[in-house]
Amino acid sequence: METGLDRLIRGVERIVVWAAALGGIIVLVQMLWISYGVFTRYGLGKPDRLVTEATALLLFPVAFAGLAFALREDAMPKVTMLVDRLTPRMQHVFAIINHIIMLGVGMFFAYAGVSATIRSFNSGVASEILHWPRWWFWAPGAAALLLFAFFVALRLLRLILAPAPTEGDA
Repeated sequence: METGLDRLIRGVERIVVWAAALGGIIVLVQMLWISYGVFTRYGLGKPDRLVTEATALLLFPVAFAGLAFALREDAMPKVTMLVDRLTPRMQHVFAIINHIIMLGVGMFFAYAGVSATIRSFNSGVASEILHWPRWWFWAPGAAALLLFAFFVALRLLRLILAPAPTEGDA
């Protein structure tokens, strides 16, 4: 039977997929822009300073855009050699502990990202060459980190509410 929590997680997973797709689009834009920058630098002998700054500033939002998607796809790096030898009940306990750690780290980075966004917005600081407000680059990364922390919290809640598997369930 599907619960309200399962429906909420499924809805958030849709947002997670769109965030990862948006991050992929930004990577494609960066790839094209960097290719243009390499051509102007080495082919024409006139480096474009905009390329260097823009790609550097876009690294922060791109770095975290796919974080929640990696969690959804269970693509986080992990070592399971020892955990696989435990009973299903202990594996469940370790999964809960793992999600608690991910939630703590995710909340810390989300706080740092939101704080940086707010501070750059309040200061009105702009990029040196592009003259675009810096908070434009901080906000997508902060939103991605908030999405990750919320998604981890939902998955943790589902793990806690789910009965621990027994030997016969494995």
